[in-house]
Amino acid sequence: MELKRLKSGTDVRGVADTDLTDEVVSAIAMAFAVVLKREKADVRIAVGHDSRLSGERITETVINALRPAGCEIYDCGLTSTPSMFMMTQFEETKCDGAIMVTASHHPSDKNGLKFFTKAGGIGSEQLDEILTLAEQGARSGGNYAKIVHKDFLSLYCDFLIDKVIEATGDGLPFAGLKIAVDAGNGAGGFFADRVLEPLGADITCSQFLNPDGRFPNHIPNPENEDAMRSIRRRVLDTKADLGIIFDTDVDRSAIVSSDGEEINRNALIALISAVLLEEQPGATIVTDSVTSDGLAAFIRDRGGVHHRFKRGYRNVIDEAIRLEKSGINAPLAIETSGHAAFKENYFLDDGAYLAVRLLIKMAQLRKKGKSLTSLIEDLKKPLEAKEVRLRFSCDDFADYGGYIISELGKVCEELAPSGVCRPADDNREGIRVTVPAEQGWFLARMSVHDPIMVVNFESDKIGGTNGLAAFLHAYMSQYSAVDSTPLQALAAQAKR
Repeated sequence: MELKRLKSGTDVRGVADTDLTDEVVSAIAMAFAVVLKREKADVRIAVGHDSRLSGERITETVINALRPAGCEIYDCGLTSTPSMFMMTQFEETKCDGAIMVTASHHPSDKNGLKFFTKAGGIGSEQLDEILTLAEQGARSGGNYAKIVHKDFLSLYCDFLIDKVIEATGDGLPFAGLKIAVDAGNGAGGFFADRVLEPLGADITCSQFLNPDGRFPNHIPNPENEDAMRSIRRRVLDTKADLGIIFDTDVDRSAIVSSDGEEINRNALIALISAVLLEEQPGATIVTDSVTSDGLAAFIRDRGGVHHRFKRGYRNVIDEAIRLEKSGINAPLAIETSGHAAFKENYFLDDGAYLAVRLLIKMAQLRKKGKSLTSLIEDLKKPLEAKEVRLRFSCDDFADYGGYIISELGKVCEELAPSGVCRPADDNREGIRVTVPAEQGWFLARMSVHDPIMVVNFESDKIGGTNGLAAFLHAYMSQYSAVDSTPLQALAAQAKR
């Protein structure tokens, strides 16, 4: 079996019915057990899944594969990705590892496997080892497996509830609040009736809480425009005080204020940064590379340090951990996609925990007659923001794309003394360039997984993103193995 092709960052991912066959899933699950059993003979492994139609079949396959290894298996059923990691931390369970069956926000025909140990999500090299062992047919034997079926999600819900009560000093801190939860028919419906309602919230305005792996209403993804419009409409129609939307497996979230303001991407980062910088003055906030200049100024104005790093939630988490080890206080690693990992919470990217942190602040501000959005009233937003994706037609796209970006950097450095453009000082991924005439910047970077160069534009000038696209297209058009027509199309809009 050639399994490396199923690697997606630190996860296994593929088409459920053709890539993730019982044979493939069994081999990978057994390989994970082999790795865990190097440390101790008797291991506990938790297994759970999101709402995808293939989830139960793959979960059953994983459990059956682990039986011969003599593992104690905790069958968690429908659950969230963060709760699966917490199965390694809860005193009641103390699992040595966990496997979550999910493909996050990807289409319903996809599925995948995420792996956790007590140290957190496995890294890229660890996944390589597991897939290599699976290809080799590695096996481990042991006593007959013990399988435990229980409502393990209740442990995670209690954990979140206790966090709120401890922070607010109130058993019903959300009494009088109407909170609309949109789970997108994914795994996050529990947050409404098993976390918010016990804390006093009115959740009758929520929508799409029932799990349905076909995702019939909208894609469960806080970055998706249709999904955000859907929760916005719900908040306005029901006159809710707040809307919360999760992705399929609840490791990401975003919110909508009572007046319909969509708070995701840079605004979401600003909001939680404001909360943390009140608590920890001077802290460093680690983000991905596509965050705005307005966000950087916002964090700086509050005495914080904005540390841009590479796109990819594992990248920002690992960078925050690195900074912590070097003596820098970095309490938050957050991506514009909505992945937010707090140092106080094992640097686990957890959409429900992020929502809880914001709700705690909302309850505290309400006692002072203030709104949650008052914290970001001074966040400067760009007048225009666009993204284009340039596809490569060559096999060596990673090297080719790297060469193009490197040469672009040289061109921009040569132009910098004339004031035409100015490369950023903190380029840690691709190249970010300010173009003063267009009152904005562009960031060109290679996709984490795909043969695509992603280009983000922001400008404080009407038509500025068109001008930025024209500037970049003049350079990119010389490379035949990358399709620069999206840049040309964006640039042409300025001439209409």
